[in-house]
Amino acid sequence: MSTAYIAGIPARQLAAAADDNIAVHASWAQERLPGARVIRDGGLVLVDSGLPCDTFNFVLRARLDPGTAQVRVAQAVDHFRRAGRPFSWWVGPADEPENLGDLLRAAGLEAAESEVAMAADLHALPAGHAPPRGLAIARVRTAAQVRDFARLLAGNWTPPDPEVTRFYEMAAPALLSEDAPLWLYVGYLGGTPVATSELAVGGGVAGLYNISTVASHRRQGIGRALTLRPLLDARAAGLRLAILQASADGLGLYSGTGFVATGQLTEYKPTSEGAR
Repeated sequence: MSTAYIAGIPARQLAAAADDNIAVHASWAQERLPGARVIRDGGLVLVDSGLPCDTFNFVLRARLDPGTAQVRVAQAVDHFRRAGRPFSWWVGPADEPENLGDLLRAAGLEAAESEVAMAADLHALPAGHAPPRGLAIARVRTAAQVRDFARLLAGNWTPPDPEVTRFYEMAAPALLSEDAPLWLYVGYLGGTPVATSELAVGGGVAGLYNISTVASHRRQGIGRALTLRPLLDARAAGLRLAILQASADGLGLYSGTGFVATGQLTEYKPTSEGAR
């Protein structure tokens, strides 16, 4: 890992907390959807939303015994193969066993992309940053705002992915509940929704996800504003640490917000042969 400690917490402990947080992000809403299935057994977390969309179907947080890991990997992969649904398997610094990537490749998966795991001390956030003029950031509290959030996210695909809007339509009652650990945000410019972010509370840390700005409004400071607002809310709620996963394009933004690299996450997906 690139950094041994963040706010006095060892990197290995932070990686485990980050995995717990990602599991909340990836499973909390799905657990409340009709037809979905979430399996947690200490060895791994398997999330099957019931939708034909790998945006919401995962395997993650693997803590597998080396002696049985190959069998457990085969069982998880077979679950989605039999269901006929796409999925991805996320592997981070705390996942076990160490040769998990090799086992996934042997089971018909391949590394699709990697992102940098990052963490930040919420008490060291930059001060004095003003959002772009005319930008209003709303924490999502209504069904209409959930729809705005979903439409913006769906637009990250060409054409827009209808399964994304469908997921959020079904999940809206849970996401709007007072005890939801997933906090959604929408940025409005002149009343038009232009950006999103999500904060997940879990594992004792705050996790940032789904930070997105429509192409026509990028490089105006909107993404930075949608990053800082959830972090400030998390700090006000008593949280000390934040984590996220950054693509190469986002490293500059997050480094400028106080995040430092702590490791790498790799997403594995079925190959064309492994999907059969």
